[in-house]
Amino acid sequence: MVKGLYTAHSGMVNEMRRLDIMTNNLANANTTGYKKEGTTCRTFAEEYAVRIRDTSIYGLTKRLGEVALGAHLGQVYTDYTEGSFRVTDQSADLALDGNGFFAVSFTDKQGNTSVKYTRDGAFTVNTDGYLVTKDGDYVLNATGALNQDPNPANYIQVDPLQDFTVNELGFVIQNNQVVGTVGVADIDNYDYIEKYGENLYNFLDGANVIASDAAVRQGVLETSNVNVINEMVTMITIQRAYDAGQRVITSIDGTLDIAANQLGKV
Repeated sequence: MVKGLYTAHSGMVNEMRRLDIMTNNLANANTTGYKKEGTTCRTFAEEYAVRIRDTSIYGLTKRLGEVALGAHLGQVYTDYTEGSFRVTDQSADLALDGNGFFAVSFTDKQGNTSVKYTRDGAFTVNTDGYLVTKDGDYVLNATGALNQDPNPANYIQVDPLQDFTVNELGFVIQNNQVVGTVGVADIDNYDYIEKYGENLYNFLDGANVIASDAAVRQGVLETSNVNVINEMVTMITIQRAYDAGQRVITSIDGTLDIAANQLGKV
């Protein structure tokens, strides 16, 4: 195989994968609490070129130098930088000022219930007075968040016919009484977080769940941390790199055509 073709091809595949991730960021530019993803690139392991049948050192192969074999996607990472706040003045809209996640009791399509975490604080109060997400999943209190316990006893319930306030510590206050505490949890190593989907996260096995010192803000929402202008600049860079790979392949193809169809006739 002509190594130039392989190098150009691997580079183009790498840029296509980067483009997939970048377009997903753009698609979620207006998603509440969304955290953008980024990529790293690395080369395949290099190999030594050798001189075959070299009799100068008793027939042993002699190294001539290193040959790069192309590039591929190294790692996809999540940028947990805090987004800006957007004021809504809605009592059930909450945002976290600092590191941490809201905890919710999530039930999948198979009926399995588990604890998921999110930065999306666009909550509502249902007819029974429970604080829920826009998809109807119950928001957990401090006990449920820290113990990863989705038990209904850890749901937050208020009187749906009366106003309530939430202070910076997460205490839900109604009629001058604390009726619940919004659960906010964090972990000491973000390598133990994975995206689940639906703007939710999983804490992986081995994660050390700790209390968060983030302040809870009521009446505001955290916007996505995606910068549309930066993503568009990245799109142009990806397009140019992809085009360069195409030109390399076209050039090598032309060289091979001459070698096979013209020089081969001599």
